[in-house]
Amino acid sequence: MARKKTPEPKPAACSVCKGTGEVSRTVRVGRRHREVGQQTGLCLNCLGSGEAPAE
Repeated sequence: MARKKTPEPKPAACSVCKGTGEVSRTVRVGRRHREVGQQTGLCLNCLGSGEAPAE
């Protein structure tokens, strides 16, 4: 008799990056820290995996 495989539950998405693994940061330049745009970077909460970190 064959056993049925139970599907593994999907890990929860990271609350900071919403599961993408990237976050947007404002880029500032000059002495007065003028904002010139945005740049994407690695999410430091989940380290780019997109999954919620373990407690």
